[in-house]
Amino acid sequence: QHWVEQDLAANGPMGCVLVDEAQFLTRAQVWQLSEVVDQLRIPVLCYGLRTDFRGELFEGSQYLLAWADEMQEIKTICHSGKKATMTVRVDEHGHAVQDGPQVEIGGNDRYVSVSRAEFKKITRGEGRIEPMQAPLPL
Repeated sequence: QHWVEQDLAANGPMGCVLVDEAQFLTRAQVWQLSEVVDQLRIPVLCYGLRTDFRGELFEGSQYLLAWADEMQEIKTICHSGKKATMTVRVDEHGHAVQDGPQVEIGGNDRYVSVSRAEFKKITRGEGRIEPMQAPLPL
């Protein structure tokens, strides 16, 4: 039995399915979510990044882009003032990190949203991102 059908049987009607960090979905999981929409008529809303710190599509993002009925972009602004469309991973000195696993658990402060132009500049070694400030205590 489909996981959504199990949830419906246990909890009653479902208004929608929300998926965060959807870039980490597999192709098969994106297909299953499309079945939830097509067969069960339940809306599915997915939120996530398009590309990794190397500028490569995540698997989940690739298939969401290919199969989604519609997309809405949540706009973010780069430190340069331009629209941020890329993510760069930086070391403790603010220099781009271009090697390593696609997914790194923890260390969210090492990822910075930047414009494509800044991404190119930083990954060529022509600039750096100021390390994130520690949050102020409340």
